[in-house]
Amino acid sequence: MRVFKTKPFTRFARKEGINDAKLVEAVLEMEKGLDVVDMGGGLFKKRVARPGGGKRGGYRTAIAYREGMRSVFLHGFPKNDKANLTDEELAQLKKFAKLYL
Repeated sequence: MRVFKTKPFTRFARKEGINDAKLVEAVLEMEKGLDVVDMGGGLFKKRVARPGGGKRGGYRTAIAYREGMRSVFLHGFPKNDKANLTDEELAQLKKFAKLYL
């Protein structure tokens, strides 16, 4: 399994202190079906814990994922900033997921 990040996601992760090991851990949990939501079209929403904190109040990430092949972190946001993706964001992310997969 190869794990990638888009440039905007890389900036987000750097700003929030999310290291690559946390992202790989998130993908491994995703493969086990833990804390993951299938948004359709190869797009998944996955919780990632804050450094020194838990997943519940942590970050939400949108990942383009194809089992056994690759995962691409497309978008991330702190849960305290917004509860969920808008319909427009979801449609755009599904297009990106299709492109990356």
